[in-house]
Amino acid sequence: MEEFDDIRPYQNAEVPEVIERLLKNDEFFDAIVGIRFPVLKQVTPKLANHVIKKSLKNKLSKIHTIADVQKLIAVYVERILKTTTTGLTESKLNDSSQVTSHLFMSNHRDIVMDPALISYLLHGSVHGTTQIAIGDNLLKKEYVSDLMRLNKSFIVKRSAHGKDMITASKQLSKYIHYSIAEGNNVWIAQREGRAKDGIDKTDPTILKMLHMSNRDAVEKISLKDSTNKLHIIPVSISFEYYPCAEMQARELYEIETNGNFEKNEKSDLNSISKGINGEKGDIHLGFGNEIVAIEDDPAVIALQIDQQIILNYKLHSSNYIAYEKLQLKDSSIGSALSTEITITKVKRQEFEAKLHPVDEELKVYFLRIYANPVINQFRLKAELS
Repeated sequence: MEEFDDIRPYQNAEVPEVIERLLKNDEFFDAIVGIRFPVLKQVTPKLANHVIKKSLKNKLSKIHTIADVQKLIAVYVERILKTTTTGLTESKLNDSSQVTSHLFMSNHRDIVMDPALISYLLHGSVHGTTQIAIGDNLLKKEYVSDLMRLNKSFIVKRSAHGKDMITASKQLSKYIHYSIAEGNNVWIAQREGRAKDGIDKTDPTILKMLHMSNRDAVEKISLKDSTNKLHIIPVSISFEYYPCAEMQARELYEIETNGNFEKNEKSDLNSISKGINGEKGDIHLGFGNEIVAIEDDPAVIALQIDQQIILNYKLHSSNYIAYEKLQLKDSSIGSALSTEITITKVKRQEFEAKLHPVDEELKVYFLRIYANPVINQFRLKAELS
C-alpha cells in the first residue's frame, strides 16, 4: 500500500491531522465562502467569512473518519439538489451488479457534480460510494488536495511528462486495479477533461492506461481480460441546463477563432462554483450494464462504452430546442424528433431565457453544446437499427 501513498485517498487514521490542518487554513475558508456564497462574499465579505468559518469549524470538529466526511458531503449534495435542480432521476443498476465492486466510467459534464452525484446515489447502498479520480491540475492548493483526498479522491498526475508520465500511469493503473480487487468502487471519466462541446466519446488511451499494470506484470494478461477484471459500468449523466455552458461556449469560440484558449488561475474555481450554484433543471443518471470486452482492441472497447453512454443519455427539452434552433439537416434525426418529445411553451421560454443573454457570436456554440447529444443519440440509433 505504501507505493500509493502519494496518490491514494486519506485513511481514517489520517483524518484528525488533516482536519486540524484545514481548520488553520484561512485560504480554505475563504474559498468555501466564494464557492457556496459568491454574492454574499461580494456584498459583505467579512461577515460571510465569519459566519461560514464558525459553521465549518463546528462541523469539521465532529469529523473523525472518512465515513463522517461522506455523510457530511451527502448533506451538502442534498442541499444543492434542493436549491439548484428540479429533480434527480436514475436508471437503477442491475441486481446482478451488486455482487462486486466496479469501475464506474461516465461522460464528463461537471468537475464536482459528476462524481458527487454518482456517489450520492450509491451512498448507503450495497455498492457504497466511489473513490474518485481527480487531476493534479485541480490540486495546486494544499487545502484542495486535503479536501479531495478526505472525500475518497485519488490523484491523477496529469502534469507529469516523459518517463515520469509513464511511471505515473503505471502507478495509477496498479492503484485502480488494487482498489477494485479490495472491494472499492472507483469513478473515472471516459476522457481527460470535460466534454465541453457535448460530444461524449471514450478515449482509448484511458483503457490503455488501465491495462498498463497488467501488461507489464510478471504474469501478463491481455487487455480484454484486464478490462474485464475492472467490471466497468458506463454511466450517462445528463443535465437539463449546464451552468457553465456560456463559459464553455466562449472557450469553444476562442479555440475555433484564435486557435487556443488561455485559462487563468481562477478558471477552474469559477467553473466549480458555477457548477455547484448554477441552475441545472432536471438531472438524470443512466447506469448501464457491465462491459464484457470481447476483443483486445481499446478502440473497440471504447465503442462498447460509448454506445451505452450515448443511448442511456436522457435527452431533455433543452437538447431538442437547441437542435431545432440550429436548423440542422439530418433526416434520421428530423423524422424522430416529431414523435420523441412534446416541448411545452414553458420549456421553450426557460431555454430562451438562458440563450438570450449569451453574446451573439457565442450562441451557435452554446446551442451546439445542447444539440450534440441529440445528434449523436439518433445517429447511433439509426446505425444500430
